[in-house]
Amino acid sequence: MSTIDPNPHSHAVDKPDLKKIRDIHQQVFVLQGKTLIAVPDNGVVHPTLLTSVPCRDKSLENGKGNPIYLGVEGHKLCLCCEASGGQPILKLEEKDIMKLYHAPKAEKPFVFHVNTNGTTSTFQSAAYPGWFICSSTEKGKPVKMTKDVGKDNTAFYFDPKV
Repeated sequence: MSTIDPNPHSHAVDKPDLKKIRDIHQQVFVLQGKTLIAVPDNGVVHPTLLTSVPCRDKSLENGKGNPIYLGVEGHKLCLCCEASGGQPILKLEEKDIMKLYHAPKAEKPFVFHVNTNGTTSTFQSAAYPGWFICSSTEKGKPVKMTKDVGKDNTAFYFDPKV
């Protein structure tokens, strides 16, 4: 069952959803400075929770998944995909996720298309189609963007915090 509202425009959002995220190798995200790092969920680490809100700009609905914004809980930081050295990189930018939500036009670098298949989800950049959020198979490495879907971990468990 999908945890994403199939019609994100059906109701207004007054605060972001809190989400737990881990990859298929049981690595969770932790915040180091302004970088998300994937580390094994060993019961000692305190995983960073993500916030999510739908993107209300209907022009980004393209069948690639539900357009959403992703932020870091407890911080005014949002995930952003922008070019650096000729290819997209994942960054954390100082932004208020609710300001992104209320903006009439999408800020494309901050939009990700979430696509849920069974219990896992992928996050494709709206600004760079074909590029996905991924974690490394090596522990302690930054979360980044990839177009090499078969090689990198692009499937995540993205569950509501209960």
